Amino acid sequence: MAYKNFETQAVRIAASSSDQREHSAPIYLSSSFVFDSAEQARQLFADELPGNIYSRYANPNTSDLIEKVCAAEGTESGVTTASGMAAMFGSMASLLHQGDHILASRSLFGSTHQLLTRIFPRWGITHSYGDISDIVNWEKLLQPNTKMIFIETPSNPGLEIIDLEYIANFANAHNLILVVDNCFATPYLQQPARWGAHIVTHSATKFIDGQGRVLGGLILGKKDLIDEVQFFMRHTGPSLSPFNAWVLAKSMETLAVRMDRHCENAFAVASYFEGNTEVERVRYPFLPSHPQYQLAKKQMRHGGGIITLTLTGGLTRAKKFIDELKMISVTANLGDSRSIITHPASTTHSKLTEEERERVGILNGLVRLSVGLEHVDDIIQDIEQALGKSKN
Repeated sequence: MAYKNFETQAVRIAASSSDQREHSAPIYLSSSFVFDSAEQARQLFADELPGNIYSRYANPNTSDLIEKVCAAEGTESGVTTASGMAAMFGSMASLLHQGDHILASRSLFGSTHQLLTRIFPRWGITHSYGDISDIVNWEKLLQPNTKMIFIETPSNPGLEIIDLEYIANFANAHNLILVVDNCFATPYLQQPARWGAHIVTHSATKFIDGQGRVLGGLILGKKDLIDEVQFFMRHTGPSLSPFNAWVLAKSMETLAVRMDRHCENAFAVASYFEGNTEVERVRYPFLPSHPQYQLAKKQMRHGGGIITLTLTGGLTRAKKFIDELKMISVTANLGDSRSIITHPASTTHSKLTEEERERVGILNGLVRLSVGLEHVDDIIQDIEQALGKSKN
């Protein structure tokens, strides 16, 4: 049965019950699967027959997760991976060859930046960065060997927004593969494939899990491209464990409910501190002060669970502020039920030069807040008291 609404899809799309008639999908902790005959084994390995062979290839739990997320994103096929960065790497490495060129948005997660600047050059794959504020001039950055565009929207951590409709039309006009990291928005808030993206990636570790428990990644998209990705990932081995896949599939059932509260809290926190004299700038996609507010409203359901605060006093103030927090956790994750603070310039994006960070708005006084599911008054109170204690 086809379900129209996201919430129903997420809850009701599930693996078929076994002869035990279970209502909740079991965990298939098996490294391999038994063949009925030598001929069936041959057919399965030859892709003449669908079915499970080995959990590095596929497992009922990973298949269940893929079915749910593909329905949510509106994609034809997908692959699970052991972590979000395995998904970022796999989405590019599986579709690129020596001598290819990537056009990427300058605003990228630190480890994705490391892939482009330090790892892919070993194999003769080059890149150029385009500024989100100058996207209409990206054509000048194209090279004869450009094969792919890789973007994040909203970006980590600057929350810059790229026009998905525009960039998809641009990619198609130049016969390029468009890959969109949709981690911050989640499939509930934004579906890049519906705007024309060819590949969508996720660190499922974040909001999809939602409670800071397991690692996982997703690569979703058009079947012909995913077939190539699947071949690469099967034979390089960054497979998702059945247990982690089971956790993530169950978490998809509550994604909409959780994201509604994350977004409600984040908007309230951003609005509350926007006029605070101790904060130079608050950035949140659904604040009217965001430079791409109208674009965010166009392509996102809500503004997401992440805000940034740029504090007066720079690096020294930011560190003192973080140390004075009593409830909000200081950790490198995001998308947890618990609110989390991070100082990107000294942690997640510390490998970038100061000039590179400044070009994407990562100032020394900027902190990234992943707004959790606590009562919003408690979140605001913790931030407010830390601002006061870190003032001097």
